[in-house]
Amino acid sequence: MAYYSVLEVTPTNQGWGADYARVANPLVVQYGGKYLARTSNHQRLEGETENVTLRIIIEWPSKEAAIGFMNDPAYAPHLEARTKGSISQHYLIEGKDDLA
Repeated sequence: MAYYSVLEVTPTNQGWGADYARVANPLVVQYGGKYLARTSNHQRLEGETENVTLRIIIEWPSKEAAIGFMNDPAYAPHLEARTKGSISQHYLIEGKDDLA
């Protein structure tokens, strides 16, 4: 079953971005992930939330693949840099419809 990472990222420090992408992008692929969206072009249609700079959606082949990526030792210092250099939220969503 597919899982989806949905991230909201607002950088507070720009120094981590290029190095982060250089390492994270191939690791996402290594774990079978596929970026469906990485964009600052988004529009809130309802609700009241904080303004977010970047929204990212990654499709994973399984929950284990997503968790494997997050726990990969090569990713750890870059995850730390992102969390220290941004306001970030990361949700892992199971690709099923509980209301069907």
